[in-house]
Amino acid sequence: MKDTLQKFLVDNAPVRGELVEISDTWRQVQARRDYPVAVRTLLGEMLAASALLSANLKFNGMIVMQIHGDGPVKLLVVECDSELQLRATAKLADDAEIADDATLTDLVNANGNGRFVITLDPKDKLPGQQAYQGVVPLDGESVATVIENYMLRSEQLDTKLWLAADEKVSRGLLLQKLPSIGGNAAPTVKPEGELEDWNHMVMLGDTLKREELLSTDIATLMHRLFWEQTIRVFDPVHPQFHCSCSREKVGNMLKMLGQEEVAEALSQMEKLAIDCDFCGQHYEFDAVDCAQLFVADVGGASEASDARH
Repeated sequence: MKDTLQKFLVDNAPVRGELVEISDTWRQVQARRDYPVAVRTLLGEMLAASALLSANLKFNGMIVMQIHGDGPVKLLVVECDSELQLRATAKLADDAEIADDATLTDLVNANGNGRFVITLDPKDKLPGQQAYQGVVPLDGESVATVIENYMLRSEQLDTKLWLAADEKVSRGLLLQKLPSIGGNAAPTVKPEGELEDWNHMVMLGDTLKREELLSTDIATLMHRLFWEQTIRVFDPVHPQFHCSCSREKVGNMLKMLGQEEVAEALSQMEKLAIDCDFCGQHYEFDAVDCAQLFVADVGGASEASDARH
């Protein structure tokens, strides 16, 4: 079965929602690294969350979600574009020993210096346009809570997330309170009614347990949770794994290091070997390749170099 994201609206209530189930993409992410159980859970929850948030992007671009840690986990990063193409990776400290039941705080916020970063990067930038980036402290004991607090403070959107992941699947539920139109969501709905409807939907979501989220398909979950509501569903969409690495991008990274540093590295080895952290693709650059990178006003390697892997 394809990875699936299902959007829905609640009739007569200012609430929209999404359910996501990611298994094939999640297996491809895990195929590159053997993560400890606690790290795998955290990265899987971020994978589901990024798909849920990306599904509401109103531009052609990418959302990059990062947790920079000060514990045994130094970095978790998930990227998802407006086509729901995903990739993810984690970087651990050398010789890190991580218990299966390690918490978010244990993993990335041991000294209170961890931070959460969301970057919205449009694909077709206007001249001078920069990616939007929000950076906040890790405020919360779970990925879901951290993101909820970010959305409320940075985007002024009431958002609730329920996330779960194991070695087989990454799943999540998102509920979001729609902003009022002209002060009310509808002419017949009063603000106190909106809040009551929102709180009721959140209460229903809170009945969802981790084990149930991991073991139950989208259609069954929606019926169990919202059988008393009138739900309007949209055509499902299908997340998939995709890595955007390329030889050209790796070459640009080497150019950023500078010719002197690259030359010094080459003096110690016959060629530079770089593996993509996301997909494992292997790239090699010998002395000729590197020399071509630094030819004045040349934007990339030659066609002969592009053919090498």
